[in-house]
Amino acid sequence: MEIRKLVGEERYEAYLTAVYCFHMRVDDVEAEKEKCIADTKEDWGAFDDDGTLMCRIINNKYNFYLDGKTVSAGGIGGVATLPEYRSTGGVKAIFKELLNEAYKNGEVISTLYPFKHEFYRKQGYEVLTAWHEYTLKPGLLCRYRFDGEVHRQMPGDPIDDIMGIYRSYAPKFNLSHARTEEEMREYLKVDKPYKDRKFAYVLKQGGKPVAYVIFTDVFSEPGAILQVNDLAWTERDGFNAILGFLARFEADYATIKLCLPKVIDLLRIVESPYAYDIEKAPAQCFMIRVINAKTLLETIRKPDDCDLTIKVTDEIIAENNAVYRVKKDGVERTDESCADIELNVRPLGQLAVGCLTLDEAMLRKDVEVHAKEDMIRRLFVDKNIYVSEHF
Repeated sequence: MEIRKLVGEERYEAYLTAVYCFHMRVDDVEAEKEKCIADTKEDWGAFDDDGTLMCRIINNKYNFYLDGKTVSAGGIGGVATLPEYRSTGGVKAIFKELLNEAYKNGEVISTLYPFKHEFYRKQGYEVLTAWHEYTLKPGLLCRYRFDGEVHRQMPGDPIDDIMGIYRSYAPKFNLSHARTEEEMREYLKVDKPYKDRKFAYVLKQGGKPVAYVIFTDVFSEPGAILQVNDLAWTERDGFNAILGFLARFEADYATIKLCLPKVIDLLRIVESPYAYDIEKAPAQCFMIRVINAKTLLETIRKPDDCDLTIKVTDEIIAENNAVYRVKKDGVERTDESCADIELNVRPLGQLAVGCLTLDEAMLRKDVEVHAKEDMIRRLFVDKNIYVSEHF
């Protein structure tokens, strides 16, 4: 078996593998060939001894916020193996090469949307709640009213207002992406307006942009669904503006679906005559992996009196296996054989981004607290999380 990055027509071959495995319906796959060959994404493949591509993995590149700073991150996608090559270890072999190169290239964390949690746990990933999804009828927002300006964003319009709102909103949440203008334009892109039925609106109060919402019109029986794809707000008025704007669609949609950061529980704050009719579901569809334990520990916010030792184990990235002394002003490797807390990279990633409490972590078999429990609790605290990207 040979593992390598894909180039040229190999990228097109990988695309055809994805078309087959992901049940894609494509009118003309040949039309995609030139685009695939020109693609610059980091695309990996495993080849059998005859040189046949068995499986592939894409490592997308992101800059995710973590405690107000940005860190280099990978976004694993396009994982596909042809049926005749499944259970041959191709994906596992790619991950070993990919993850170790990610460490060398400065990535701090890696993330993905799993088809099966257990499969990716074997590669060092662990699950987190990326957001909560709410399902409700527009009429349940009848107590909200927005009387400000509503601007429908059209192709070619300036995106200054949307970027301003996003840049105010995203840094507050761990794992949201520091989007560039080019990436935001891609988010707003609509190829076929009257077929894709994707709409974007900027909401203003007193001439000031306070929120935006991007949604898709999903046809469904017995009634259409307003599926919110992306939203952001700058302050309380912006959040209430979104709810007031969505309330306008009572005559158009049977259902609204929207996702909110896990720290914001709509059921606790919504003004509605029948709040119990709003359905809430946690999204356990996202996983995180530590790529560089030392840099991750350096990045996260620490108590002023922080001084403790952490022993990390990693089955794939050998450089992470160490005892680290963690202080407010830095992190160092140490020769100490024991530590205040010992843990695997799987719970370390959860604790660092703030989606796992120490009480929960201590129920795991791969976490052992030996000393300084109070300080560990103050280091690993619950944090705001909102995963903004889909890949």
